[in-house]
Amino acid sequence: MDLSSLGGGLVAFAFWGFLAAVVVGGQWYAIREKEMKQETLRQIVRSGQPIEQETIDRILGDDANNNVERDLRIGGIVCFMTSPGLFIFALFLRMVDVKAFYALTGVAGLVLCVAIGLLLAARYVARRNQSEVS
Repeated sequence: MDLSSLGGGLVAFAFWGFLAAVVVGGQWYAIREKEMKQETLRQIVRSGQPIEQETIDRILGDDANNNVERDLRIGGIVCFMTSPGLFIFALFLRMVDVKAFYALTGVAGLVLCVAIGLLLAARYVARRNQSEVS
């Protein structure tokens, strides 16, 4: 068995495993956060205290909708800064394999396009939120 192919397989497995762990961890966190909010409301109801709609909205308020613009902007900045890093990595990789250089340069371009799309989406959300307020 060739060790280089085994190493490449392990690297690919580690990458996809990490990606899966991040996605599962994010989902788990979101579910736990919702459960905690609901438990807070249950405790208030059990105590017999009157609950105002404003209190319910504050506890159950969907912060995700309020932070969409910020999240899109952060994602765009991270991708925007990752793209030159991938290109610099491609320059070093060119010394080993020219085909890999071209492939990684394409990936850097793709990440740059994703960054631009995220930043444009953040601008769109900001404008939509301003028009809803007005």
